[in-house]
Amino acid sequence: MSHETHTPEHQARDRLIVMANQIARFMESKPHAEGLQGLASHINDFWEPRMRRQLFAVLDAGGAGLRPLVREAAPLIRRPLPDAAPPLGSRA
Repeated sequence: MSHETHTPEHQARDRLIVMANQIARFMESKPHAEGLQGLASHINDFWEPRMRRQLFAVLDAGGAGLRPLVREAAPLIRRPLPDAAPPLGSRA
């Protein structure tokens, strides 16, 4: 039996997938359009840019492990700037 060691990055990604799926499960109880908007609004309002960057990394890699509603709501979720971007107003 293989015991693969997960790196902190893998653990963070796995937790993020669980969180996104929990929100999706709740939103699936609503009419479809309302659920899509509710999921995207929740992530936009409460997830910091780092978390949204990680979510988009999962989505860009095919969305493995994410519920269909999360994948479908992706266009409604604000994609943050890359992590290496200088703050607004600074001279890079």
